[in-house]
Amino acid sequence: FGIAVPLMLILTGIFFCFRLKGFYFLHPRRTLKALFEGGEGGRASSVRALSLALAGTLGVGNMVGVASAIALGGVGAVFWMWVSALVAMVLKYAEITLAMRHRRFDGDGRPHGAAAYYIKDLFKKSRLGAAVASLFAALCLINALSMGGMIQINAAAEAVEGVFGLPRIAVGVAFGLIALYTMLHGSEGITRATERIVPFMTVGFVVISLWVIFSDLHGAVRALRGIIDGAFSIRSGVGGVLGFLTSGALRYGTMRGILSNEAGCGTAPTAHATAVCDMPARQGLWGIVEVFVDTILLCTLTAVVIIMSGFVSEDYMMMTVNAYSSALGSLAGVFIALSVVLFGLATVLCWGHYGMESAAFLTGGKRGARAFIPMYCVCVVLGSVLSGGSVWELADLAIGGMTVINLAVLICMSGEVKEETERLFSRRR
Repeated sequence: FGIAVPLMLILTGIFFCFRLKGFYFLHPRRTLKALFEGGEGGRASSVRALSLALAGTLGVGNMVGVASAIALGGVGAVFWMWVSALVAMVLKYAEITLAMRHRRFDGDGRPHGAAAYYIKDLFKKSRLGAAVASLFAALCLINALSMGGMIQINAAAEAVEGVFGLPRIAVGVAFGLIALYTMLHGSEGITRATERIVPFMTVGFVVISLWVIFSDLHGAVRALRGIIDGAFSIRSGVGGVLGFLTSGALRYGTMRGILSNEAGCGTAPTAHATAVCDMPARQGLWGIVEVFVDTILLCTLTAVVIIMSGFVSEDYMMMTVNAYSSALGSLAGVFIALSVVLFGLATVLCWGHYGMESAAFLTGGKRGARAFIPMYCVCVVLGSVLSGGSVWELADLAIGGMTVINLAVLICMSGEVKEETERLFSRRR
């Protein structure tokens, strides 16, 4: 899709910023108050859904993606990751709000929601709507098997082999068995697992990164100054559309930001739809938090540490390892390996949930979700030993197609998003 997908994402994000009057920019205090209302039980359920969604976004993009953005686009790329995140927040909000509004409940009262459901509802249950929704679900299924089941485990297996000397297949089998056990317990089992893993690994990564940064505060300040200067240099393409097409910093910063937070592609609604929340727009606000934690917080910490080190390489994993070695020494490899393993495991479990929900949508019941489980676990094992080149291309194609479909539907249904937003804030008044 080349430049088309990031351009569509930015333009759609700008459209929603104007459509919703930039409420989270202009009224941050009111937005925060609305976020934490709705009862203690509702907040706890929303946080669990947020942990599940973060499990799908935290991973390769936070380490390898940040390193590749800096290597390919210069340090100014980090600034454009921030810009893409600020624009992407409203897209994440919109798609989660729609998923909550259009979700279904099974016979046991459990909620099921995904972009495929609101895509189908847009066309008033016509054959066209069913076809487009099924195409989206099929692409999501492909992306679960490739991105979630193979790419993440490949990075984790590489890190463990390099640091601890364990064979890759052993890592793949271990991940496969954990995924099998967890997925057999359904979405509740996956949510319980990610609820434990995500906060632990997020806090640990933040603490270690801050340790490195505070060990050389002057270097951190220089890194931040370099990000701002690099973003508005000639290389970063200040010249409008031409600049966007030719700028390494802008293009790679935007794309790696999107890779990291997945806003606009329609994946996160599947996780957030599991929440017990009184209003769709309130859960949508947690999508804004998701993008902030993923890109503004974690990606920025990684970027500052890498820029402080001054080490650039075509091996993006080694860029990250060497950056942290500046303060951690020999412990850097162990830290990065464990981080990649935890991030990778959480992502594998989350994408297992996405795949199960997509299979259930395509087959109309739980039978498809159960049939997906062994297929997914086999891909996890294979992903530990197979080369990721062609798998990356397949994942890029799938998520690109999902994004194009989802953005078009979001624009068509923007009136519903505005209605839910006004309902949330008018109720507060």
